[in-house]
Parts: sequence; structure tokens; C-alpha cells
Amino acid sequence: MRPFALGSVLALAACAATPDSKSPMRSDPHSFAEPERVRSTHLDLALNLDFEQKRAKGAVTHTLLRTDPQAPFVVDTNGLTVHAVQDQDGEPLAWALAATADEHLGKALTIQLLPRTERVTIRYGTDTAAEAMQWLAPEQTDGKKHPFLFTQGQAILTRTWIPLQDTPAVRATWNARIQAPDGLVTVMSAAQRRVDGGVTHFAMDKPVPSYLIALACGDLQSKEVGPRCAVWAEPSLLDFAARELADTEAMVVACEQLFGAYRWGRYDLLVLPPSFPFGGM
Repeated sequence: MRPFALGSVLALAACAATPDSKSPMRSDPHSFAEPERVRSTHLDLALNLDFEQKRAKGAVTHTLLRTDPQAPFVVDTNGLTVHAVQDQDGEPLAWALAATADEHLGKALTIQLLPRTERVTIRYGTDTAAEAMQWLAPEQTDGKKHPFLFTQGQAILTRTWIPLQDTPAVRATWNARIQAPDGLVTVMSAAQRRVDGGVTHFAMDKPVPSYLIALACGDLQSKEVGPRCAVWAEPSLLDFAARELADTEAMVVACEQLFGAYRWGRYDLLVLPPSFPFGGM
């Protein structure tokens, strides 16, 4: 068992300054995006998780900063199926996926904008082979009763589950509404606002790069280990994880004494199932 801390991911984001919207942005050879012309500043994500098909489907809406009024909006995709694109008024927008996929980068999605376009909604679905989405069978979890999903977007894999400008040069705030099967709990690298039936709502009010958008869903429970710190884990691991991470609040306080007030609100940690294939922080 190795812990993967969503809170640690957020802490890293706080270490780098958010670029000024007026500053020039260098091109990224690992992205098709052209943020110096049209840049996404906020995402609204709505997804339905289908554990049987091992796919997610839904939509993402991008709020745009249009430096070049004549330029299209270009986002990164890899293995996604795009169904429709429209603007804030529901007006269909012309769009095209690149004819061929780059082995590592996927395909550029180029969207033609109208003069009044301020927001763009992309309706899409993921593929079963989406590299960022790890769908675990119950046997791969500690409890062995329920399936589990987690995403791993670093370094350029977020484009396999969200069509966006997948480059650290672009930092955006985001909201999410995630629908999951009954009995499964969804967490993300953001503040959890509320649970409404099978839909969980999240909000990240600080601009972050795309690889820091993270999601997990499974048989999860939480235990507070401080006034702003909690541990999330499978029920069979929760007490052990809470004891192991009991000093988290004290560590946050120590860091604040060195670097100033913690700016991200909560510092929650997620312990993933034993089959998690990466080393955690």
C-alpha cells in the first residue's frame, strides 16, 4: 500500500506563480494548444462514470480569453470521441479533429469561434484505453467488494479524459459534477462542496495546470486528522491510514511557520488500493 496525496498535489501547485493573463506564453512542444491566441481560463466539467463499460461520458465547458479574435480554440485530445461542440448560446460550432494521431500527443481538436463566443462546450466520451483512467476490478482493491477508479494525469495524460489545453503554461480554475454508481464515493483534487444523490460537486477556485485535475471513485470513507486535514481510504484501511498520517496537521502548521499561511483551505489525503502502481508522496 502506498499513499497518493491529492493534498500534496495541491500544495505543489501553490509553489508556482500564476502567470499574468497579459504576459506572453511560450509554445509547448508537448501540446497542440495555442494559448497565446485563445486560452481557457475556467472549466466546468460534468461526467458520468460507467464502471461496466470503463468509460466516462459528459461535457466540459471552457471559458475563454481571446487575445486574437480571429483565432480558433485548439485543445488537446487523445482517444476521445467528440460528439458535439457549441457556444454559450447553444449555437453549434464548426470543429475538426486532426486526421492522424501523434503517437504520444494524440490529436488536436480545432474549434472555430464566432465573434460573440465566450464559452465553448465540448460533449464527448472517453475510450476504454484512456491512459489517465485506471479502472480497478474489486479483486485489485483491499476490500475486494467494489471496483475503483483513479486518474493519473501527469505529465500529459489529462487529455485522455478531458479535452483541454494540456500544458502547464495554461492554468485554470474549475468546477466539476461527477455522477457515480450508488455506493461509491467520489473525491477530487478540490474542495468537496456537496453530494446530491449520486452526483458530487467540486470547485477549485485557484488556477492550476491540467495535470493537477485528479479524480478517484470507489468504496471510500474519511476520518478527520485535524481541523483542516482528513484521510480518505477504503474502510479496511482507514484506521491504519489515519494513525499513519496523524501528524499531517502538525506538518502543515510547521510549513506555515516557514512559508506563511496555507492558501488551499483543506489538506486531505487519499490512500489508494494496494494495486496502485506508482510511488506516492
